[in-house]
Amino acid sequence: MSDNNVVAPSLGALRRRHSSKWRRFEADVLPMHVAEMDFQIADSIRNLIVEMAQESDLGYLGPVPEVAAAFAGFAKKRWNWNVDTAQVKMATDVGVAAVEIFRTLGRPGDQVVVNPPVYGSFYNWIKEAKLEQVDVPLVRTDQTWQLDLNALEAAFAAGAKFYLLCHPHNPVGKIYSLEELQAIAELAHNYGVTVVSDEIHAPLTYAGETFVPYLNAGEAAAKTGIIITSSSKAWNTAGLKAAILVSADEAMAQRLSKLQPDMHWRTSLIGAFAMAEAFTNGLTWIDSAVRTIEANLAFMSQQVAAKLPQIIISSPQNSYLAWWDVSALNLGDDPAATILAKARVAVVAGTDLGAGYGQFVRFNFGTSRANIEAAIDAIAAIQK
Repeated sequence: MSDNNVVAPSLGALRRRHSSKWRRFEADVLPMHVAEMDFQIADSIRNLIVEMAQESDLGYLGPVPEVAAAFAGFAKKRWNWNVDTAQVKMATDVGVAAVEIFRTLGRPGDQVVVNPPVYGSFYNWIKEAKLEQVDVPLVRTDQTWQLDLNALEAAFAAGAKFYLLCHPHNPVGKIYSLEELQAIAELAHNYGVTVVSDEIHAPLTYAGETFVPYLNAGEAAAKTGIIITSSSKAWNTAGLKAAILVSADEAMAQRLSKLQPDMHWRTSLIGAFAMAEAFTNGLTWIDSAVRTIEANLAFMSQQVAAKLPQIIISSPQNSYLAWWDVSALNLGDDPAATILAKARVAVVAGTDLGAGYGQFVRFNFGTSRANIEAAIDAIAAIQK
């Protein structure tokens, strides 16, 4: 395996891993749940980690201008976005970044708008910061999901202070268009809402799709927005614990200057330099990973169509997560629990991503085709 051929190792090799994905369930369960790919990491990241360990270079994180410079270079190459490196700050992970932004810029009880079905940790971050969640659900149209701008404006007009945007969206794989982002930004500007855009999946955008960072969507977006992101999701290094938050407006940067400075020092040294390495030298790897993901999506879709045609799969534009409507399978009130108990396959329950999605599950296809097929076969077997 190499950076030009990013694939997952054998199931036996995967079961020797130490991450939550491979330790949360019993040994006979095939884990297709948590948003973690099974691919090998990029060669240059592996080499960096080994070298730092060999040199006993494992201390606290100090000044690390390499991260901002690397992210700015990547953003310019991939998205034609000119990042102000002075407005890039470190955080332990995107969750920590979000919570600290809410604590610093908000007050207990402030309202945060989210678009369910959405990444379940969003709900936890809002609760941790003692803020209140306001749901503006995405609207389903066949296999796609759309933002309800009228409902979003109503939530902003009712007094929301923050909008926690998932862009690209987890779990439906939606990439917001430039026009949608500009509409969001105008509403946020008009109603005094701060947009916190989680863009951690952005580097995994499919060929032929266009990703626009929120902060690069015009003046109103720059004035209202903060991006939280990391290389961790795209380059499969979540355990290294390093992320960034980015602004593009001096007034916003001044607001963010009140963030706790310890947020920087609590970030991993290896994680920070691995992130710089990913954004600088990880382009071959990420391009290969996306090709593998797209091929896996086609394979998963074919397998589902042949063996579980009742399932409706949303059409993603990004990343390795599939949002399945399993209502026609009649798996009871908790399909994920039924799939785990009877098929010995772990998927994410739809209710983890929103209260109204009990007949949905999230399926991770960032693995080998053998694992995808085995999981689908096992689920299909309980229908017989």
